[in-house]
Amino acid sequence: MKGIILAGGAGSRLYPLTQVASKQLQPVYDKPMVYYPLTVLIASGIHEFCLISSPQDLPRFQRLLGDGSQWGISIEYREQARPEGVAQAFLIAASFIGQDLVTLILGDNIFFGGDAFPRAFAEFKSGATIFAYHVNDPERYGVVEFDAEGRAVSLEEKPAHPRSNYAVPGVYLYDNDVVAIAGSLQSSPRGEFEITDVNKEYLRRGTLRVQRLSRGTAWLDAGTSSSLHEASAYVQTIEKRQGVKLGCPEEAALHRGFLSLGDFEKLVTAMPQCEYRDYLAEVAIEVKRVGIKSA
Repeated sequence: MKGIILAGGAGSRLYPLTQVASKQLQPVYDKPMVYYPLTVLIASGIHEFCLISSPQDLPRFQRLLGDGSQWGISIEYREQARPEGVAQAFLIAASFIGQDLVTLILGDNIFFGGDAFPRAFAEFKSGATIFAYHVNDPERYGVVEFDAEGRAVSLEEKPAHPRSNYAVPGVYLYDNDVVAIAGSLQSSPRGEFEITDVNKEYLRRGTLRVQRLSRGTAWLDAGTSSSLHEASAYVQTIEKRQGVKLGCPEEAALHRGFLSLGDFEKLVTAMPQCEYRDYLAEVAIEVKRVGIKSA
């Protein structure tokens, strides 16, 4: 399975911060925002990536992430000239996807806790898998409605009157049909190719699976100034209380076996003196003491 990180968009909700750099390059506590979705996919076993962003921001992502080889992965880059919806990503990255399965994650989504994603990725074979998360403000998101048996029966994009409180977070797994489905979409009244319309087509075909995320999973959408601040405060609290860092691609790559311990230590040694380096050095010591923990 290949992975797409969509890090485009106009960034209007975070203006004037986005005059300096893309939303997904803004700091969430002590790391760039894009580190968090990247780490989720690495921890789920993805090692081939395509990052999509605007022409002006793409060079900044390339400077930050490089080709991914330092983490034992590969990263390609594609331009999104105009932000025309999440589903547009599959058309932009069609040559990258080829004939493979694909997952897409939004670059401003932050997750913590549970093992839902690694399990879903390991089990995925065909059709589509999306996730559902209980929220207080479903009108801001794509919303999924369930019947009495817990089966998904409808999907709506940012409805004025939501039929449930279950929002669809920005992680999606698809078989290769998604490229053709995305190519057949008509733009919505918002002028976008909606990911909800892709999911509706899989629902119509009877091949859509919706997994509800447990209460042990936290989902943060850091797309506004308030939610960006809240995400930073949350990450700081978790890291201070638990002594672990969220969103470390180096650590995820080590635990997934994409990096050997020796290569991991070389990577850490090359970093400047900082708290991030100190944390990763402690990870190496812990691995030597108790061995690699499964991702």
